[in-house]
Amino acid sequence: MSWENNIRRVEPYVPGEQPKENDIIKLNTNENPYPPCPGIRQVLDSFDIGKMRLYPDTNADVLVSELAKKYDLDKSQIFVGVGSDDVISMAFMTFFNSDKPILFPDITYSFYDVWAEVHRIPYKRIPLDNNFRINPNDYKSENGGIIFPNPNAPTGVLESVEMIEDIIKANPNSIVMIDEAYIDFGGESCLKLIDKYENLLVIQTFSKSRSMAGMRIGFAMGNSKLIKYLNDVKFSVNSYTMNQLSQICGAESVRDEKYFKNTVELIINTREKTKTALAELGFEFTDSKSNFLFVKHNSVKAKYIFEELKKKKIYVRYWNKPRIDNYLRITVGTPEEMSKLISALKEIVKV
Repeated sequence: MSWENNIRRVEPYVPGEQPKENDIIKLNTNENPYPPCPGIRQVLDSFDIGKMRLYPDTNADVLVSELAKKYDLDKSQIFVGVGSDDVISMAFMTFFNSDKPILFPDITYSFYDVWAEVHRIPYKRIPLDNNFRINPNDYKSENGGIIFPNPNAPTGVLESVEMIEDIIKANPNSIVMIDEAYIDFGGESCLKLIDKYENLLVIQTFSKSRSMAGMRIGFAMGNSKLIKYLNDVKFSVNSYTMNQLSQICGAESVRDEKYFKNTVELIINTREKTKTALAELGFEFTDSKSNFLFVKHNSVKAKYIFEELKKKKIYVRYWNKPRIDNYLRITVGTPEEMSKLISALKEIVKV
């Protein structure tokens, strides 16, 4: 059909499987195993449903104000969107408009090349080294922008702020985006650099450390000029991106710092204990500073382990891709869930 000649064709991002059964252990999409902070229940119970007939605040001021307080920023330095995916897509549209390719690692969040294809942005994948680390010198060639997660996904490897600053300094004419979806689980944020470098955008999410993947809340922090440009594009696409409940619940989550720190600490402790248990079973892994582990076994193939775990109703993530086709990504669940995982792995790898 001739009308198909005008279709924008892309290879879509493939999210982790969302099984429908109730009696499973779901460790494949890096969700937080703990519920959101208790105050969100009160917010939901007291919400005036009659307000649903009204459009939400386009500026999400209640949420932006709480984020500004937490991070000691001016409200003009914060942009919010419907999950960090929405924020990053909007940032691609806003900042990556050069004829030069944008740069990101070859092993990384697999949505980056999808957004580049959707927005018709040239891109180049830069290979990580054999230890899945970034070589900053690889990011000092001409480019139309740079993005990578820190810690990286799916490897969990954390790069230092000093190394990242080296990349930012070398690219004064490009926007550098640091995707910090997992930063709360053991890393140091690049946030302290945003007043020093006007070309830096730091992006975070409520989906991981704040247990709110279902609410879809993401945000970016940068200098006021960058944020204004982002808002100009947002308001040209859809002024009402974030709904009322997400704004109010997000603000409540930011207020409860104690609950936030407690759940993050629980996940970190469980992650480290799981590393020890996996090592005893013959697994190798990166020193993950995220809420997941990136592992391979010294003799049993990852695909086989993945399929056998699924038979036991334990879901982890597997990619049949170059360089990582013998690795599994395992989300850190509760101690009980991880104990069941280890028991299942003992049977599968015959230890």
